[in-house]
Order: sequence, then C-alpha cells, then structure tokens
Amino acid sequence: MNRSMIGFVAGVLSLVALQARAWDLEVLVQSARQEGTIDSIGMPDDWANWKGMWAAVSQKYGFRHQDTDMSSAQEIAKFGAEKSNATADIGDVGHAFGIVAVQKGIVQPFKPSTWDQIPDWAKDKDGNWVVAYTGSIAFIINRQLVKDPPRSWSDLAKGTYKVTLGDVGVASQANNGVLAAAIALGGDEKNLAPALQLFSDLARQKRLSLNDPNIANLEKGEVEVGVLWDFNALNYRDKIDPARFSVVIPSDGSVIAGYTTIINKYARHPNAAKLVREFILSDDGQILLARGYARPIRSSVALPADVRAKLLPDADYGSVRPIKDFEAWEGMSKRLPRLWQEQVMVYLQ
Repeated sequence: MNRSMIGFVAGVLSLVALQARAWDLEVLVQSARQEGTIDSIGMPDDWANWKGMWAAVSQKYGFRHQDTDMSSAQEIAKFGAEKSNATADIGDVGHAFGIVAVQKGIVQPFKPSTWDQIPDWAKDKDGNWVVAYTGSIAFIINRQLVKDPPRSWSDLAKGTYKVTLGDVGVASQANNGVLAAAIALGGDEKNLAPALQLFSDLARQKRLSLNDPNIANLEKGEVEVGVLWDFNALNYRDKIDPARFSVVIPSDGSVIAGYTTIINKYARHPNAAKLVREFILSDDGQILLARGYARPIRSSVALPADVRAKLLPDADYGSVRPIKDFEAWEGMSKRLPRLWQEQVMVYLQ
C-alpha cells in the first residue's frame, strides 16, 4: 500500500471514529433524557459552583436533580453499602478517594469526549475516575477577629487565634490541610509528623477548633482562621463579605489536588451520570467550575476575563506543589484517622 493510500485509509478511519463518537454521544443524550433524573452526593450548591452546574445541566437536558452533601469517605461508604439499592448516581471525591473507589469495585467507567485533553495524572486509564478541577489549600482569615493574620503555617504556631480544620480522617479537604502543613514544615506524603506536631500543639493550647470551616460558621463568626481549599475560601469570602475576610495561600508550602467524579457501579440513572461527566469536562462545564473559583483541569479552556479575575493571582501559588507519591498518600490517608485521634484529639477530650 503506497503512502497516499495509507493516508486515505487513515483519514477514513479517523472520520469513522469521529462519527462514532458523535453518534454515541447522541445515543447517550437520548438515553439520559429518558432516565430524566440525576441523584448526586457530595456536590452541593456552595461547593465549586455546583449550583450553577446543576442549573445548566437541568436546563440543557431537562433533568430532575437532588444532592446530599457528604465527605469523600462517606460517599464511597454509601456506594458500597447500598449496592443495587442505590440512591445516588454520581459523586465528587478527592483524587486519592477516586483510587480507593476503584479498589473497592464500586464505580463504573466512562471516558468523556474531551478525554485526550486531560493530563494522564488526572485520570484513571480505564475511565473509572477523572479529575475535573483542582484546588490548593489556603487560609481564610476573619479580619474582624484576627489582628495578626497568618501568612504561613509557621505563623499559626505563634498566633493567639483559633484554627479550624474540619473533619480530619473523613473529609478530603481536611486531610489535604494536614498534608499541606506537613509539606511546609519538612514532611511529605510519607511523613505527617511535622503537621501532627503543629496541630497537637494547637490542641494543647486550646487553639484548635472542632467547628467545620463552612460558610454558615464563617458567617456567624465561629471561624477565626480556617484551613480549606482556595475555591471554597474565595467563594465563602465573596458570598459573606469580602471586607471581612482575606484568603491567603501559605507562603511556606501548600498542596494542590484534584477532585474527581465517580459514577456509581449500581446507579439507577447511569446514562444521566455519564452525560453529567461529559458536560462537566466540556468547555461550558469547565468555565462554570471556574466561576466557582475552582481551577479547571483542561488548560486549553479559555476563561472569560471576568472569571479569571475571580481567581487569586498565579504568583500566589509559588509555594504550592502537587501530590508526588499517591501510593504513599493513600496509605497515610488510611492511617490518618487513628494518628489524629491519638496525637491531636486526645488533647481536646
């Protein structure tokens, strides 16, 4: 076969593949519309603009939708416990929890049409999970209550304010807060000792709050310094009062991590769940996430100027690094609840 014929055949095969993808997507849309409903967990209105996402999905496809807010660990437990009696079709979990979900055999694969534009580190090779957006651990500071605002993890140890981290051992946000502190203070995915020392010191000083750093507690003034994802911190700040709060990426180190959708192996509305993943990773879906202050996983998406203005400057992220050893972090995440109880919570009981 000569070169011209090889090129012709390759072109035909590419066209057939594109037509097949378009046809498959149309079939998926039709099947999802017939299901008519999508039930999610861990994708609440006030997190990464899921409110805007669900509104767009419902308007575009006519879905009825409801969400139950849960932590990453709770989502995986729910999928596994309910099995064929599933009440949820899709969830949003921290990257490491996506890997756990595959190990437990509770998810089903689906590769969106934008698959090739997603970095290899951000997707399971079989499509069981795929990161849609990233966040970096930040501080949100109530300026009305904190007169010496921290700029780093080291500053936390010298302050007089209370620090709110959330449900360590359960929530991916809180777990990554511990990891970020460890990285800043000389540890890593295998060594959380520096962070556990910091938080145990805060606990002994009665400066570690057991509140959750959510929008309600921030608004009520029950959080002085909160540790949370930048997209949540910026969102909460702007919704409550930008004059009351400042958002800071710790200057001595932080971690950037992704959040991934997982589709329930036993979903009652599997086609709707797959179509939702397709939309989330489309240009429109990625921009909607950015409107919620999250950073889209697809770098090729051009963000409107007003959306880019909502995010912190890139220069603020000089100290941020990704998780380098997922296997080690997965193992440490499993040990963290016990370590946290033994080394930190013991001083608050």
